Amino acid sequence: MSIVQILLEKDVPCTLRDGTVLYADIYRPNMDGTFPILLTRLPYNKDLPMYSHRYLDTNRMVQNGYVVIVQDVRGRFASEGEFVPFLYEAEDGYDTVEWAAELPFSNGRVGMFGLSYYGFTQLLAATERPPHLHAIAPAMTLYDWRENTVETGGKFLVGSSETWALESIAPDQINRKYKDPKQHAEMMAKMAEHYNRIEEWYLYKPIQDWPPLKELGVADFFYDLVGDKWSEDQWDRVNITNKYHNIEVPAYHIAGWYDNFLQATIQNYTKLSEMMDSDQRLIIGPWGHGLFSSILGERSFGIHASGDWIDQKEDLTNLHIRWFDHWLKDKNSALFEEAPIKLFVMGINKWRSENDWPLARTKYTPFYLHSGGGANTRFGDGFLSCEKPEKEPVDTFMYDPANPVPSNGGGTLFAGVNTLGPLDQREIERRDDVLVYTSEPLERALEVTGPIKVILWAKTDAADTDFTAKLIDVMPDGKAYNLTDGIVRAMYRNGRKQEEALNEEVVQYEIDLWATSNVFLPGHQIRVEISSSNFPRFDVNFNNGTTTLDGTKYTTANQTIYHNVEYPSHILLPVIPSNKN
Repeated sequence: MSIVQILLEKDVPCTLRDGTVLYADIYRPNMDGTFPILLTRLPYNKDLPMYSHRYLDTNRMVQNGYVVIVQDVRGRFASEGEFVPFLYEAEDGYDTVEWAAELPFSNGRVGMFGLSYYGFTQLLAATERPPHLHAIAPAMTLYDWRENTVETGGKFLVGSSETWALESIAPDQINRKYKDPKQHAEMMAKMAEHYNRIEEWYLYKPIQDWPPLKELGVADFFYDLVGDKWSEDQWDRVNITNKYHNIEVPAYHIAGWYDNFLQATIQNYTKLSEMMDSDQRLIIGPWGHGLFSSILGERSFGIHASGDWIDQKEDLTNLHIRWFDHWLKDKNSALFEEAPIKLFVMGINKWRSENDWPLARTKYTPFYLHSGGGANTRFGDGFLSCEKPEKEPVDTFMYDPANPVPSNGGGTLFAGVNTLGPLDQREIERRDDVLVYTSEPLERALEVTGPIKVILWAKTDAADTDFTAKLIDVMPDGKAYNLTDGIVRAMYRNGRKQEEALNEEVVQYEIDLWATSNVFLPGHQIRVEISSSNFPRFDVNFNNGTTTLDGTKYTTANQTIYHNVEYPSHILLPVIPSNKN
């Protein structure tokens, strides 16, 4: 279908079951007939293409015979009501889908698209089973507003939570609250000043008294979250992990190796695939959150890595059109002649199709931590190898909460410099509180694709503490690029709901590093960093049962890392046989 003219209708009302009116912009073919609907629901202003369209050419969607609807969610911008993150999105999503299906130019078939917050509005709506929702395409999104969004295993996500509340939510709430022009201007100026100083504000403690939002008088939900004031019923409403069985629509999941929602997006795909395998698809590129360029951090992966020219075949818009053409137009799509998973393998920088996650041919291989020798000479550093350790001395370091290890790239989402993607870690590795274990240079290429974890045996003299781990690809010239990382809080080592004390004993910790896909090329080295902090990505553990979230006083912790016959600390790598490279 070739459509030249596009008709735009602004601020079209949708009345919800409780009488609240939400407003949407509708882009549709300027011609007679009915068409399938592509809907997105977001809190970031339907009028701003950077947010409402972002990575897709919605004009091209209309030109291909779709009506595109972009709606402000409850309590945001043009829409009525009170904004509470995600709390009403399931029911509001259901009502909006059914409203869209009844519009005079609709053929009754609705699909949804969008990333991040407006990826989750799709999944939440799908849990309510709206009859006219036929397919979704959630990109870089979550499965739970609490886990991996506000916190990870009890560790508060400082940078992302503070950035999101101040940058993305506060301005519109200032607009809605302060109608006097002078007062409004003052508050907007204060908001800008706070945001310009946000790297200083990350340091403020306790976070539960964080001044910027209190001074502005907006985003009260932030203090409810950090004060743990939400009820279990509220948390359940913003969590789909026990509602996957309610989701009966096909979904195309879009993820990035350096996205802060990588783990959640992969889980959404795998859990839904268990119930309807043929209707789920997954693509993972070398991307960051909402960033689909071929360049990320300090690395370039080639133009074919870009979302604008995936594998030199198509862009993300065309991928969406093919997906929705199949489900909303009954077109036979070559998409279903392809494998369900498309991965970008870093290192060799190639796209590859797969049928399973984790890959069925994976050989989970432990690389053990050893003391001294090998590729390093600095005291406290060690080496990695597949040989099990025997009798070896321990490694120790002191963790000082007053001087936490700074976050340096990774799968993050917060304001500041050096916050996202693959960055050289050598400056971090010079710190005395970062232990570095490096393999000998590889003689042959080694592919690592899949979920990764570190099994660490450690002891601390603190009442509580954290342990971190990071997987690094070391170039022949010494540059050390991070692939993935993780953290565990000692008291929550066996789960968020199983708080356990420490008694200066050797404890086994499992540190989830999420996943990656990378070929360590000949001459490269595999490296693992071990430490106790990653700030401001995570709150700082004060080693006494409090953190920057709720405390002001701290103590240092003496950390002991074990790697011997009895306590064989290691990283478990998903090694892929080389004949598939």
